[in-house]
Amino acid sequence: MYTGSIDEYFDYCHGRLDYRSVRFENELVPVANWQGNAVVNYTDRAIPYTRIVEHKHFEMHGEVLYRNEISVISREYSIEWHPDAERFYPVNDPRNTALFRRYADMAEKERNVIFGGRLAEYRYYDMDDIVVGALAVAEAHISRFG
Repeated sequence: MYTGSIDEYFDYCHGRLDYRSVRFENELVPVANWQGNAVVNYTDRAIPYTRIVEHKHFEMHGEVLYRNEISVISREYSIEWHPDAERFYPVNDPRNTALFRRYADMAEKERNVIFGGRLAEYRYYDMDDIVVGALAVAEAHISRFG
């Protein structure tokens, strides 16, 4: 199972795929319930970050949330990607779509390798979709590898 970037797997023989990367800014805020949700997305061009995560909402609910009067929040800023940065989101434009298709055609010919996940499939996934996809890939390939 290969989950890394598909262009890297093939040593960039057709060129590099483009990505967007992310910078995180973390802050302690003296508020028990800072935004009321684990994740709030911001799509207004005037706001410099794309989302804010208030981490305690993943673990705490109800009155327990209010007993802890400090919250940790993380602002996510979309930034330009460069080869030394972490790859987060694919760039879905005609150039990258065509380039990915060339790599995907090569991947289909690989024996004993399953390409899966956001980097190997060059697509954005929500976590619930990636779990469903991983199970489907496993089921489809059980007979292939015995």
